[in-house]
Amino acid sequence: MTPEKYCEDKTRGSGSSFFYAFLFLSPEKRRAMMALYAFCREVDDIADEIKDKDVARTKLHFWKQEIDRVYADKARHPVGKELMWTKDNFPIEQSLLFEMIQGMLMDVEGKAIVSEDDLKLYCYRVAGVVGLLSIAVFGFKDEQSKTFALRMGDALQLTNILRDVYEDTKINRIYLPQQIRAQFKVTDQDIRQGFTDNQATNANLKALFEYYQQQAHTAYQDALAALPAEDRQSLCPSLMMGAIYYAHLAKLESIDYDVWNHSARLSPLRKIWVAWRTWRYEKKAARKAPAHHIALKLDF
Repeated sequence: MTPEKYCEDKTRGSGSSFFYAFLFLSPEKRRAMMALYAFCREVDDIADEIKDKDVARTKLHFWKQEIDRVYADKARHPVGKELMWTKDNFPIEQSLLFEMIQGMLMDVEGKAIVSEDDLKLYCYRVAGVVGLLSIAVFGFKDEQSKTFALRMGDALQLTNILRDVYEDTKINRIYLPQQIRAQFKVTDQDIRQGFTDNQATNANLKALFEYYQQQAHTAYQDALAALPAEDRQSLCPSLMMGAIYYAHLAKLESIDYDVWNHSARLSPLRKIWVAWRTWRYEKKAARKAPAHHIALKLDF
């Protein structure tokens, strides 16, 4: 199996929403994004699936060394070899790949998310970094596009956290900061149990979810506001990703945030439909004169 095929299989098999945005890329950009995504999956799987912390640390240390080898053109792993091709064809910053590994180490160490600053750092390392890597592949001219990528990363990660809050408790992780949860009188046990017959607890949980739902909405809005007009067309794949996750957020709202008893996930058909609608909308916008540009949107 070639390194390219290895990364493609890794991406296809993940079921990620990102894959549906990759379908609309040129072959070269799709190859680069699959290499980056396969790297994210490799390190994320270590953090999620390996229970022995020492083993997980050792494996993540391997990836630190492998990234050094990538930039020395001596990669050993199939993903590393594809990253060599990627960094030779796109401006991929080595430091960003290291930041992703640091984000996975935060999960491995199991340090509690206490404050909003803790959550912001985590979101930057596991999502904002992905946004910056992505726009390096998609291409951009205005530095303001980095703000777009970072805020979109915040939005996507907050959506992820809300959607997966119950599943994350099964691996002893709660990403909603302790200080904010205390303000809403929501305990660790409340997060693990979810909605029950206790109406007061249910009201507190819902209020907490609504608070972070609004945080996510604000991040989406900030991202759209930061997107420079000259980079809108090249960064259309980022808008596709945003639209798919925005649909996840809408699904969360439709089930009244009860992720303990209802799924907030979208079907593959729904994801590709949203991606296609976004792509078509942006193609229409690109044909318009700047003075009559169609407004940015994520609600499809």
